[in-house]
Amino acid sequence: MDIKAKIDEVVKKVQNDPDLMSKFQSNPVQAVEGIIGIDLPDDVINGVIDGVKAKLTADKASGIMGAIGGLFGGKKE
Repeated sequence: MDIKAKIDEVVKKVQNDPDLMSKFQSNPVQAVEGIIGIDLPDDVINGVIDGVKAKLTADKASGIMGAIGGLFGGKKE
């Protein structure tokens, strides 16, 4: 199983579905297993959950930094 691919799959689905995001926040194990359709061992599922959380946080931080950069990116005279 390609864990990175599974993390990317979960991140994409969670980002595009507010209900799924809420479910992930309240019960990440159930949400991830529901998305990938496999009951994973605890060590694997926890790795996937940690990867998803890290990627969601990084994507959110990137969006915030882009917005901040846009505030200072006006025309130079």
